[in-house]
Amino acid sequence: MDQNVGTIDRLSRLAVSAVLIFVLVKTRKVSLFSALLLVTGGALISSAVTGSCAVYTHLGISTSEKI
Repeated sequence: MDQNVGTIDRLSRLAVSAVLIFVLVKTRKVSLFSALLLVTGGALISSAVTGSCAVYTHLGISTSEKI
């Protein structure tokens, strides 16, 4: 996959995922909603680390500096 996530987008994804995971750990609640939030946080971390977002690919969006 080509890179389609820019630097600011990557940093914001990491920040949002860190907050999500921190809140989930602090609340210690186990539910379907918390599981979905955990998966969402993992997906955000994955796309931030790889620089590629599957949703962006399907929508034809790119925030990457590469043109």
